Amino acid sequence: MTSKSKKAKHLCSDKLAGSADGPNGYFRSITMSLKKWRENCQRQRIISPLTLRILAVNIVALLIPIGFLFYSDSYRDGLIDAELEVMGNKGRLVAAALGETSVGETHAGRQFINPLMARDTIRRLSDDPKLRTRLFVLNGDQIVDSKQTDIQVESLSPSGENYIIWDWAFGLIDWGINWLPSGEKLSHYREEVLPRANHYDEVVRAFSGNVVGVIRMGGKSGLMLSVAVPVQNVRRVVGAILLSQDATDIESAIRDFRQKVIVVSGAALVITILLSLYLAGTIARPVLRLAGAAEMVRLGHGRESQQIPDFSSRGDEIGDLSRVLREMTDALHERMDATERFAADVSHEIKNPLTSLRSAVETALRLKDHQQQKKLMGIVLEDVQRLDRLITDISNASRLDSELSREEMQSIDVGRIILALVAVENSVSSSARFEVEVDPSMRLAVRGSESRLVQVFRNLLGNAASFSPPNGKITVRARKNGNCVEVMIEDQGPGIPISKLSAIFDRFYTERPEGEKFGAHSGLGLSISKQIIEAHRGKILAENRGHYDGESSGARFIVVLPAE
Repeated sequence: MTSKSKKAKHLCSDKLAGSADGPNGYFRSITMSLKKWRENCQRQRIISPLTLRILAVNIVALLIPIGFLFYSDSYRDGLIDAELEVMGNKGRLVAAALGETSVGETHAGRQFINPLMARDTIRRLSDDPKLRTRLFVLNGDQIVDSKQTDIQVESLSPSGENYIIWDWAFGLIDWGINWLPSGEKLSHYREEVLPRANHYDEVVRAFSGNVVGVIRMGGKSGLMLSVAVPVQNVRRVVGAILLSQDATDIESAIRDFRQKVIVVSGAALVITILLSLYLAGTIARPVLRLAGAAEMVRLGHGRESQQIPDFSSRGDEIGDLSRVLREMTDALHERMDATERFAADVSHEIKNPLTSLRSAVETALRLKDHQQQKKLMGIVLEDVQRLDRLITDISNASRLDSELSREEMQSIDVGRIILALVAVENSVSSSARFEVEVDPSMRLAVRGSESRLVQVFRNLLGNAASFSPPNGKITVRARKNGNCVEVMIEDQGPGIPISKLSAIFDRFYTERPEGEKFGAHSGLGLSISKQIIEAHRGKILAENRGHYDGESSGARFIVVLPAE
């Protein structure tokens, strides 16, 4: 192996080994990069996938009934049936006239049709140049044909009007529609040189006294309509009238109908596309803006770029989404700020005992007096105990949020908890007297975590006991106030400084009685209590009692929880 190949292999191995998980981590990073690139490409599209879906749904919903309308032949069948009925009525009129005017009888009593009289009658009654009338006798011969008796008039297409593109477009549409399979199989019309009755099935059936209409393929329009009507004299059939015409008018009517449908459908399609684009714009663009803002929040490029657009004025689901995202972002920022403040407070609180500890150790190393060293070791031990207590409380406070989110809430009788806690405090406390005012027969039910509420009330009772004078009275009241359960704990201590009524619930705030050993408390008790009560959708307040029944002033803590 050459030195260059060794060097390349070494560099490749270093690159793979430099990743978090070796080759797997390297390929995972490539996959994540491709995924981010694909997401950025999707956001930068001119037409978003959501817009395309909305367009597809609306256009397909519009084209389905139009396609079904073109495919179905119900409109054409109705026109054909109506035209066949008109032709049958005309045929009956002509057949009745022939039966009255053109039928003669031989000496032998055999009836016959006079061709000259029949031709004259047909000429007088055939006022429609497009309708061809023929007369067949019983032996099958054709004796009259209106096409051969008069000058035929055919309408010409208007000159000077050439709509080549329009006609080509509709011709293509007609071809496509006619190409679709039809459920009815039609026979082809064929013009015979010497027509006879047996060439037309409807004429043969008319000799039996039936009026028969038939549709065939052929002619200029593609359809030929014919109706055969028997010619009778004294209820005896002597011949048959065959009326036939090209379905030009029907095809023209269908063509006009299709043109109108296409024009209306085209206008509806344009309006649908515009409305779909508008609808997609009101949905896709705000969603993309929200997604982009959420991405900026995830990347954390500064608070200014992390502001979620405000669409709450829309009054719809996107407005609700915008409002919830903004509230979530604000809560996230508040949590981040709280975490930063908590870290700063922790650093400050731990620094004090560490400084004292370092000074005591450095001083102890320089002293020769064993008594002084022993005294300094006592200070070191106290600082270590203070650090241990502080770290324990900080650990409990940092885990509180996650533990509260996993706590299983249940129905709790606050009155029973208060009675039990007061009984315990009276049995162990020697410096304060606890009096409880709770109606045992009344159930003060709330929904929450019993262990956490016990932690709150024990902390409040302990604070009251530490601030009470010797043989001071601590009164605990629990009652139901409307839709809430209210617990009040009052002591006879010095009370709370007015300027500190709100600060006592801050982390690491300490306001201890005179003479109490410094560092015995971490200052997190009331902060943790407030956090627990707010997690139960309640609130905790602190105030001064003032003078109550002639007794000295003291502090009052009020806990309010929603009743179950």
